[in-house]
Amino acid sequence: MARQGRPLPKIVALLNQKGGVGKTTSTANLGAAFSRLGKRVLLIDLDPQSNLSMHFGVEAEPTQPSVYDLLVSDEIDAASVIVHARDGLDFMPAVTELALVEGELAQRPDMQRTLERAVAPVAGNYDLILLDCPPSLGVLSVNALTMADEVFVPMLAHYLALRGLEKLLETVHMVSQGLNPRLRVTGVLLCQHEQQSLHGRAVVDEIAAQLARYEGTGLPWDGCAILQPPVRRNIKLAEAPSFGQTIFDYAPQCPGAGDYMQIALHQVERWWPTPVEPAATEPAQAPKPRAKKSKPQTAGAPTQDAPAAGA
Repeated sequence: MARQGRPLPKIVALLNQKGGVGKTTSTANLGAAFSRLGKRVLLIDLDPQSNLSMHFGVEAEPTQPSVYDLLVSDEIDAASVIVHARDGLDFMPAVTELALVEGELAQRPDMQRTLERAVAPVAGNYDLILLDCPPSLGVLSVNALTMADEVFVPMLAHYLALRGLEKLLETVHMVSQGLNPRLRVTGVLLCQHEQQSLHGRAVVDEIAAQLARYEGTGLPWDGCAILQPPVRRNIKLAEAPSFGQTIFDYAPQCPGAGDYMQIALHQVERWWPTPVEPAATEPAQAPKPRAKKSKPQTAGAPTQDAPAAGA
């Protein structure tokens, strides 16, 4: 999968078994943010609801291969599934038939690696691959976790959202024990955050405390943190998909655009740190000779220019 002279892409699964928590909104807008920062990004829609495809104003065409076709047929070329969204940003669309994929793959050996194998021919063309997972922990999500380096968990700052986090972490742990030892949960992505709400702030504190309890455990989510900043509730984020646009095209000055861009900037610094050039040093110079000090004159002593008295 590697490009000549360049590293493998970073692969991140956006996963939560609950629906309506901002997975697709975050996948689309983070992808757009990273592409605006000069990264080549591929988004893969693994949700049979096809919301990511709708986010870019793309409806399923009978002649357009989808992620479903890529997974169930060995005859489909991964490149033929890719749809170009904008400079630096491509995606693979889903269709409703994707809901049937578990039955289609059940008889395949090593079915959990089907997605990884199918995408491998094109993966090296990108710096970053974001996987928009379905709201379940079934075969599609396990395929995503088997392929990914990291997991972001989009969630609402609501008390009930905390209860589903443990189950998700159990699934990640299971995958990391065998299928993908490198898998790590590195970020909780808070969506629709109401920073003025006492409840919202209390839940943020509880999530941070829960994550802190895992520090030093060596578990796949050891070191996981809340991605900064939390994405504030903003009506523009809800409106943008109805126009087939990301927030950066629809309302680039709104708080939602700023929040997603800041998250992307932080991750760029973490994943692709800019090498620090050593400070230029001037060539060493030979030390200058010190001036000779004249001997102090004794009071009343004659000088060379002045004759002694009585001469």
